[in-house]
Amino acid sequence: MSTQATPLLEVRELRVEFPTRHGVLTAIDQVSLSIAPGEVLGVVGESGAGKSLTGAAIIGLLEAPGRIAGGEIRLNGRRIDNLPYEQMRRIRGREIGAIFQDPLTSLNPLYTVGRQLIETIQTHLDLSRGAAKKRAIELLESTGISAARERIEHYPHQFSGGMRQRVVIALALAAEPKLIIADEPTTALDVSVQAQIITLLKTLCREHGTAVMLITHDMGVIAETADRVAVMYAGRVAEIGRVAEVIHRPRHPYTAGLMASIPSIAREVERLPQIDGAMPRLNAIPPGCAFNPRCRERFAPCTSQRPELFPAGESQAACWLHEPRAATPAPSP
Repeated sequence: MSTQATPLLEVRELRVEFPTRHGVLTAIDQVSLSIAPGEVLGVVGESGAGKSLTGAAIIGLLEAPGRIAGGEIRLNGRRIDNLPYEQMRRIRGREIGAIFQDPLTSLNPLYTVGRQLIETIQTHLDLSRGAAKKRAIELLESTGISAARERIEHYPHQFSGGMRQRVVIALALAAEPKLIIADEPTTALDVSVQAQIITLLKTLCREHGTAVMLITHDMGVIAETADRVAVMYAGRVAEIGRVAEVIHRPRHPYTAGLMASIPSIAREVERLPQIDGAMPRLNAIPPGCAFNPRCRERFAPCTSQRPELFPAGESQAACWLHEPRAATPAPSP
């Protein structure tokens, strides 16, 4: 998949704010990213980095009093962040699907999975109930649920965790969306089921040309699934690039710290490296680079000036270590 393809999703300088009694808190600050058709973009970072909030802003599900205060979101070239609620509701499900961490929060325990699938399909596609049921069965089969004709009449509690997540994926694909926001879709699953879901997402992405934004804290899942990865910190993109490049040659000190903290099966160590300190609270984000209090490589500009995304090898990193320093000849006397 070529990253030179025309982007399906473009997020430009997105800013998300939360007004409070003590002032406005900026949770997402100038985030820009894009995803091409058929591409999986991984989004990683510690808890509180802004991963899920970015996904919620894209899909139009920010909880009040959260608001998009700047930037824009474009889907297939069309701006969607400023659409009225009803227009965005029609896009959600039809053009953008969502897979969440806990499938029980996405499924109504009082209805059979068949009813939920059929209603979703008929909401977004002009199909009769019979045709919608046929498509629901096909979706369950395509996501690896055996005996789909019988199981379509079952309730969510009659499925295992892995099977429920497959039903949620089927729901997300029901209207053949162009983009899927997958927010921690494998975190609640055991390792063997996690591998099956990863394989399923990759297969569906390649076969249907669907773009996927995969939000996770697991670099192993990113390595297995994504084409590119964006590393977020304190509501900002710290580094973005091809997966292999970011994993093996991290350019931002934060990314390097994340990679160093992953246990290796090739060698034994008494103590894993760790990044000292913690993610800053929204009301205490430091000036300059937000990572500077925890960074061992900080120098003068880091504490006062915010870095933009600079070219860094084959990636981009928001770090002053990669500021272009073009040599210019001294003026003639």
